[in-house]
Amino acid sequence: MGLSINEQGLAVAAPLRTPWHEIEGFMRSRTHWILATLERWAVAGRRAPLHGHSGESLPLHGENFMLEVRAGHRAVSLHGGRLVVTLRDPARTAAVRALLVQWLKEHALQALAPRAAHYAARIGRGAPALAISHARTQWGVCTAGGLIRLSFRLAHLEPELADYVVAHEVAHLVELNHSKRFWRLVETLYPDWRAARGRIRLAAATLPLL
Repeated sequence: MGLSINEQGLAVAAPLRTPWHEIEGFMRSRTHWILATLERWAVAGRRAPLHGHSGESLPLHGENFMLEVRAGHRAVSLHGGRLVVTLRDPARTAAVRALLVQWLKEHALQALAPRAAHYAARIGRGAPALAISHARTQWGVCTAGGLIRLSFRLAHLEPELADYVVAHEVAHLVELNHSKRFWRLVETLYPDWRAARGRIRLAAATLPLL
């Protein structure tokens, strides 16, 4: 039997013929974990769309920046706690969002490429080929050919959480599976991976829909 909790609530998995009293007993034995996890999800809230207006908040490396949209040459720049987006027609919110995604992709590649090279070196590999994807439901993937694709949304997360995803995908360069050998390798690269995986799940529930 197993339990999982996400933004939709609690799910219980059990073999088809499991007696209900056994399922109840299993859940009671994990009451503390269930309540604590549900509370964390409740505090995290639900994801809201980012429209592309001045005054909205956008997370970057775990910190929130206020969006400021202006008329001007097409660019995105950081000024203190503000993320300034300039383009010819700032009223075109779809264009604002597209420009932000493009900038986040470039920013993520610049930040994550050195981390991928770092973890690859620890397993005796050269810097892997790296690409940034538009994926919203998958943080990263490693192909059989050794290409690692990482979601641009990693730019939203605290660096240590993004590091876990990078270490996870680099470990797939050796073990293209989720076997015990794979998780032992992940633990060598990133000892606190269990806590990081839980924190990422909570963080994902609060990231803006962009």
